[in-house]
Amino acid sequence: MQVRRFVVGPIETNAWLVSDAGEAMVLDPGGETEGIAAALRRDGLLLRWIVNTHGHGDHIAGNGELKGLFPSAQIAVHEADAPMLTDADLNLSAAFGFGVTSPPAERLVRDGDAIELGRVRFEVIHLPGHTPGGIGLYAAACEATGGRPALFSGDALFAGGIGRSDFPGGSHEALVGAIRARLLTLPPETAVHPGHGPETTIGAERAGNPFL
Repeated sequence: MQVRRFVVGPIETNAWLVSDAGEAMVLDPGGETEGIAAALRRDGLLLRWIVNTHGHGDHIAGNGELKGLFPSAQIAVHEADAPMLTDADLNLSAAFGFGVTSPPAERLVRDGDAIELGRVRFEVIHLPGHTPGGIGLYAAACEATGGRPALFSGDALFAGGIGRSDFPGGSHEALVGAIRARLLTLPPETAVHPGHGPETTIGAERAGNPFL
């Protein structure tokens, strides 16, 4: 499994290109998709999934462009955030002056669902609190991951921080509770690939995140 980060959009969203065995998934394409598309073509990858860890505009702005370039890819989002994709008011982009929308999702996921990519199985972990339908994707250690588990945490968990909970539909208690119950219980060596900022590990956040 290969993981590549593209920092995109006005607030520097991490868009992740994950690939294995010739298949690819893009998480949170928040804009500026030219580099992502070029990497997909250069490496001859089949884009299977465009996954939004939540429905805010800075994480979905590139959905339409990628879908147009790679029409067989399926957009996936948690069912609770699905209405945000097609409504600039709900996804908050209108309020920030850059109103964007996305095509509707072809797949609505729930907690415990699986997204398959090549040899890797990603588990959907529901992480409400930043938005009602925030999710993380977790891959347990396997040969394809190099023996190290990996988590894509969206805007729930950051290096030394957590997501905002003061947006509509947010809840600080729900967010902290979900992180403690669902993420800090993962193996400490789990690599964390967040929605903004640098990468970290579960062990580092369990030991030193001041919000937890």
